Amino acid sequence: MTKPIHIIGAGMAGSEAAWQAMRMGVPVILHEMRPNVKTFAHKTGAMAEMVCSNSFRSDDDESNAVGLLHWEMRAANSLIMATADKNTLPAGSALAVDRVQFSDGVTASLMAHDLLTFSTEEITELPPSSWGQTIIATGPLTSPNLSAAVKAATNTEKLAFFDAIAPIVYADSIDMSRAWFQSRYDKGDTEQDRTAYLNCPMSKAEYEAFIDALLASDKTEFRDGETDTPYFEGCLPIEVMAERGRETLRFGPMKPVGLTNPHDPANKSYAVVQLRRDNALGTLFNIVGFQTKMKHGAQVEVFRQIPALENAVFARLGGIHRNMFINSPRLLDDQMRLKSAPHIRFAGQVTGVEGYVESAAMGLLAGRMAAAQALGRYLPAPPNETAMGALVHHITGGAEAKTFQPMNVNFGLFPPIADAKTGRRARKERYKAYTDRAKLAWQNWLSGS
Repeated sequence: MTKPIHIIGAGMAGSEAAWQAMRMGVPVILHEMRPNVKTFAHKTGAMAEMVCSNSFRSDDDESNAVGLLHWEMRAANSLIMATADKNTLPAGSALAVDRVQFSDGVTASLMAHDLLTFSTEEITELPPSSWGQTIIATGPLTSPNLSAAVKAATNTEKLAFFDAIAPIVYADSIDMSRAWFQSRYDKGDTEQDRTAYLNCPMSKAEYEAFIDALLASDKTEFRDGETDTPYFEGCLPIEVMAERGRETLRFGPMKPVGLTNPHDPANKSYAVVQLRRDNALGTLFNIVGFQTKMKHGAQVEVFRQIPALENAVFARLGGIHRNMFINSPRLLDDQMRLKSAPHIRFAGQVTGVEGYVESAAMGLLAGRMAAAQALGRYLPAPPNETAMGALVHHITGGAEAKTFQPMNVNFGLFPPIADAKTGRRARKERYKAYTDRAKLAWQNWLSGS
């Protein structure tokens, strides 16, 4: 019998790692401390619980690096992508899911597998070599005990950044006489996709009053030792964006472009707040890009200044939490193994990738690499020309260790295309060249793995 692989953490990365290893015929012992030990953001003990947005972002695999990552994962029989595809919600060109059905689907698929052993024991120390191969996929909310063990074993300060959560509104509390359904630029292949977002328009006076209220609102105070912790730039609280300039939000999550208000088609909105469906029933809507560190009372007061949300009832208010990640370029080898303890691999957000899909992708690689090793084989990392290869190269040596910070997948991580045209008009053509090259390289890597 092949010795089982231990996987600590049943989030996006741990769930995908377990699935990939078991598909290769290797047994897995999956450890998940929830719900016995809770975290700030999680509400259940289910696997792959979505704690922030319900979106996997762009599904465009021809001109978007995230969509390319979706494509690569689907080609590798990803559980996360297959379950997402079964639980989709209208979201224009993005891939959004019913978060409860998605998590329940991942949990059911894993628990039904005969090679899985599931444990709810909290792991508080780095596993010994007697365990054999282990994957730590505990995410950015790694428990304090295990965080301390990682810090001690690697003789390093643990790194961290602040992440924020956006609020969710009950659909029946939204004033539909002021709001309307439309995706930006009517993007989408179906009518559902073209009407996937609920839009709340603002005049210039309403926008200015909203910014004033946002800047004056009560915010969460950081505790001692947290004041030097940076924000993740891709998920800034809206009040932090507003502090950078009064027009910042109007060129960010509140940009009015590509939208026409059917209630007042003659006048262009000065700003627009968008909401996206959060569940299959259409009873919950997430305020897109409105992650916040405002105190709960202030959130209700400020967000009810948004036209159409004057009587909003909130199913969940926003929040902010401190996320941990390790200095992967210094600590991990190209197999995602801890250099000082090579029986241990790290995967997911704890490695310094940011986003659901990026986390699951690193779990996919770690699971396959560990399973190959368990079967007496060596599986090299994918080529840097692929989305997954670019990500794993970045975290295992491509990034500068001294300035390492969490990173989403993007074409800037890929080797440049030779003789590629530059300029705004040529961007789509250049991105298509990246994705065409990546797909061929990924298929070749899969066929040899």
